[in-house]
Amino acid sequence: MTDQSPPPRRWSRLCVAALCATFLAAPLPAHSFELFGIHLFGKKKTETEEDMTIGEPQPYEVDFSVANGTDDLEDILKGASTLWSEREEPASGAAGLIARARSDYRRLLAALYGEGRYGGTISIRIDGREAADLPPDATVASTAQVAIRVDPGPEFQFRDAEIINQAPFTTDKHDIVPDPAEEGFRAGELARSGTILQAERIAVEAWRQQGHAKATIADRRIVAAHEADVVDARLTVDPGPKAYYGPVMVQGTERIDPEWLAWMTGIHEGQEYDPDDFKRASTRIARLDVFSAARFHEADELGPGGLLPITYIVQERKARRFGVGGTWSSIDGLGLEAFWLHRNLFGRAERLRIEGKVAGIGETFKPDEFTYRVGATFVKPGVWTPDTDFSASIFGDREVLEAYTRTAITGTAGFSHIFNDQLSGKLFATATQARYEDDEFGRRDFTTFGLQGTLTYDSRDNAADATEGVFLEANVLPFYEFQYGNPAIKAVAEARAYYGFGKDDRFVLAGRVKVGSLVGPSVDQLPPDLLFFAGGGGSVRGYAYRNIGVTTPSGNVIGGRSLAEASIEARMRVTDTIGVVGFADIGYVGADTIPDFNEDVRIGVGAGLRYLTGLGPIRLDVAVPLDRRSGDPSVGVYVGIGQAF
Repeated sequence: MTDQSPPPRRWSRLCVAALCATFLAAPLPAHSFELFGIHLFGKKKTETEEDMTIGEPQPYEVDFSVANGTDDLEDILKGASTLWSEREEPASGAAGLIARARSDYRRLLAALYGEGRYGGTISIRIDGREAADLPPDATVASTAQVAIRVDPGPEFQFRDAEIINQAPFTTDKHDIVPDPAEEGFRAGELARSGTILQAERIAVEAWRQQGHAKATIADRRIVAAHEADVVDARLTVDPGPKAYYGPVMVQGTERIDPEWLAWMTGIHEGQEYDPDDFKRASTRIARLDVFSAARFHEADELGPGGLLPITYIVQERKARRFGVGGTWSSIDGLGLEAFWLHRNLFGRAERLRIEGKVAGIGETFKPDEFTYRVGATFVKPGVWTPDTDFSASIFGDREVLEAYTRTAITGTAGFSHIFNDQLSGKLFATATQARYEDDEFGRRDFTTFGLQGTLTYDSRDNAADATEGVFLEANVLPFYEFQYGNPAIKAVAEARAYYGFGKDDRFVLAGRVKVGSLVGPSVDQLPPDLLFFAGGGGSVRGYAYRNIGVTTPSGNVIGGRSLAEASIEARMRVTDTIGVVGFADIGYVGADTIPDFNEDVRIGVGAGLRYLTGLGPIRLDVAVPLDRRSGDPSVGVYVGIGQAF
């Protein structure tokens, strides 16, 4: 076995070079070496370059053993070894096998350092000969025998872990970074190389968060005492001068107005540097959906007065897009939709979307009983502020439900604003001319105009498949109905919460509560679509869409003036791509503005499968109504994309 550990030395003579003496003393090829991310000597060489030799396939068998190590450590070392992970794949000739082995010395050594073991020994033998001693043109057996032996040595702890010139404490919550000591960079903790690298990153980032864009690690002294199995680490930070934004230049635009795009970043010349500004700008620009790639580039040096020139480099997407989609449930049938989208009408990411939808296919095959929707939406981003959008839309609908049939044209126009990463709001004017037909009141016409305000707080980690966070939304719609001359106001509030636990949040508990109330005239003088209904895939599963309402003395179901819903789901990820869900939904629709729960409360329970994709889970739910009434289905099956809530 080739001993790669350094001989004992006096502490005062150890420094960074002494820490890597373990490696330097080993019989490794003298190409290059990096420690703690620092390139020490030689030409940098990629792993692919080392294994580029072309030759006859060279099969081999490998025996891997770790002395005095734990199973976890053995797994880590095997995961670092190319010889082990690619043992089923022949090397590219004998030279390729030797190159693969030489690469493993560095990989295994880095893995040991990552576990705080700086006195280990590594031996890699091919047919009984140390790989580091073999010339590239050496011959090996037709099926080479590779033996990897690792003695990890003792664990090293920090005896001293110090950051010189650490950034001062700040009370600004946006500038606070983790404490390196809390991340393991302190006396008595295991001296992992990754902990030192993380401490460097945190120390630099702390200064950058306080406006010092060019902060760097000016000096690092990492000293290991093998006789005591301890490490002293001292990092010195050079914060550099405080930086301020210079002009923002835009590169790569073809159709987008570059001056407008620079304004949309929200980064203004003379403003104090803050790396969080780039995150916010990147999120804002991503919402425009006009670039396939975009990145900020900071100048290498500060200019006069501490100004830092910024370049925003982008690559535009194709301006036009066409898409199709669909949903299906055993109750409501098949729904198909298609859209055409232009992302950049006039050079400032103005968006026009034209879409159409048909639903209810399979529930009936009569075209005049399908539900139709067709219309267009225009969005102009960056109105007044980079986070304010103007939107306008017009839609024609024919909606065929159990409770009523609606034929209408609706126009909306208004503004949406994003206050921060979690809080947003909308204010829209909406006007509708509609005709309704139902069994209770017959044919009626309504003309309404309203002003709808919405406030949303969303701290979920993933809107399509949340494992933590909350979603809160309040919606208020005061409106006036002209046919009967009635004012009214409708208010809805919804809350969702998520709690993940287990390894990688394998288990998630999710809950949802929704309440609503409508103040105004009697229900016969209100448009049915503004009344409350429940039921369907996003409401109470097991019941038809909007089929839970108020039952009249004549036996018809009409909308109510109050709503209460609640859902709970227990989600479990079985594999990386398969999940299962158990759920229960409850819903109530009342005739009065204040719910008294005298009407029936409906409950649906069921289970579902989830196929997890990068775009969100594909959902399959099966639900049954616990208090099935005449006209209710015996079972409901729902298919869609994303969790139910």
